[in-house]
Amino acid sequence: MTSESRSFPGPPASAPLGRAVREPELAPAVRAFTLTIDCGGGGIKGSVLDEAGTMRAHPIRVPTPYPLPPDLFVKTLVNLGEQLPTADRVTVGMPGMIRHGVVVATPHYVTRSGPRTRVDPELVEAWRGFDARTALAEAFGLPTLVLNDAEVHGAGVVAGTGCELVLTLGTGLGCALFDGGELAPHLEMSQAPVRWGMSYDTYIGEHERRRLGDALWSRRVRNVIDGLRPVFLWDRVYLGGGNSRLITPTQLARMGDDVVVVPNTAGIVGGVRAWTLGQR
Repeated sequence: MTSESRSFPGPPASAPLGRAVREPELAPAVRAFTLTIDCGGGGIKGSVLDEAGTMRAHPIRVPTPYPLPPDLFVKTLVNLGEQLPTADRVTVGMPGMIRHGVVVATPHYVTRSGPRTRVDPELVEAWRGFDARTALAEAFGLPTLVLNDAEVHGAGVVAGTGCELVLTLGTGLGCALFDGGELAPHLEMSQAPVRWGMSYDTYIGEHERRRLGDALWSRRVRNVIDGLRPVFLWDRVYLGGGNSRLITPTQLARMGDDVVVVPNTAGIVGGVRAWTLGQR
């Protein structure tokens, strides 16, 4: 595929102090092309979408580098963006608690070699309070929106009626809650204890899927759905992420008609509708 590429400015470290950052436009722009980047524990992928949410380029995926301090994170995203067509704004979904574009905590990027490896205290401090939205807006020179990755995923699939829960299954568990299409404050469900002293991230994450096999892992996913149902009392729950397609038909059928599996591409496609959600 041949596409028009764009050279973006370098990381914010080289930008002069006091440089103005373009604030996000919370209403969808007319004929705006959106560079959407979905950041996971194992890979970072992105594409450019038109105003209808249609991909204008094949998604590009790169492995998530480790160790991953914030400056390398910004550089990695800019390098990925340079390989895609020109965009007018940027949407980034990343794991962890993100408030108003600022990282409160992130589970994978604070480790030395990736998920389930030792946490590096220096990386914990580097990521805590990192203003990802401002840093990326500086680096791209474009209005930028940074949300939790499950929230961006959800923006691409929710119907906008009733209480809708989005759970993404990948390296760990992502969670986003919508009420009438409005994004609720984020809950980092992935870190909550579930069984045997394990968090949801560990209990149904990729490591356990590989250890157990799809059949037993799918049973665990159903147990999680059954356990969360009386907590959220949703009208519909969407299961997305790279591993949702691996749930066995038997276990999926037992979850109920209010449980829907959605494509993993929603993590990118949601980058357009995410601009209607506002900042959280």
